[in-house]
Amino acid sequence: MNSDRATNTDARWLLGLLQAGDSYYPTGAYAHSFGLEGLVQAGMVRDRATLREFIFLSVLPALRKAELPLAAHAYAALDPAGPDWTKVGELCVLSHALKSAKEARTATENIGRQRAELAATLHTHSLATEYLERATAGAWPFSAAISAALEGRVLGAPLNAVLAGVTYSTLGGLLAASMKIMRIGQNASQSLLTEALARAPDIIAAAREVPMAEIGWFNPWLDIAAARHETADGRMFIS
Repeated sequence: MNSDRATNTDARWLLGLLQAGDSYYPTGAYAHSFGLEGLVQAGMVRDRATLREFIFLSVLPALRKAELPLAAHAYAALDPAGPDWTKVGELCVLSHALKSAKEARTATENIGRQRAELAATLHTHSLATEYLERATAGAWPFSAAISAALEGRVLGAPLNAVLAGVTYSTLGGLLAASMKIMRIGQNASQSLLTEALARAPDIIAAAREVPMAEIGWFNPWLDIAAARHETADGRMFIS
């Protein structure tokens, strides 16, 4: 369908979000642990209990305070009826600035660029095409959160569904990575995922209320581990 409009009752947006969140979707997200490998190398995350602490004390707060509010504000700014391109550019810069470690910035830049390009090429949508043109002209940093909002607008998906997709892909990707770098099995990972997802509705609701001036989350523990990971003697993931 080559159209700039879709309805929220159309199942196509649901299928589109499922496609975009699948590990088969070529965004390159599977190659990143988003700092987890650095924490494992440092001995900070070493078993199910410490992995759970990381998820609940760092990953979920970061979603609530940073990634989800970024996506929510971008979704509003990318209204197909009249996009606020100035705000979109500001959000791209903010998203980039919130990533203290170079690896984290590179990861969101690469994933965000790929997601935006896929939104434009797979759906031939004018909003995605214009976003890419303006991002290139304005030298905006790409962002996974901003591109997720763009995908949602292109598909005609409601905001809560977009934020749920960001939440699931973040947690699912992290736990998939954990099984490659830790002694933790699928059942343990799924139990953690289930427990974390139970918090998702409240986190999404809270994230939607965060004003742009208050977006941000800082975890020096994670940033130091990510910075050390960049020069590690061996590593499985890019970040």
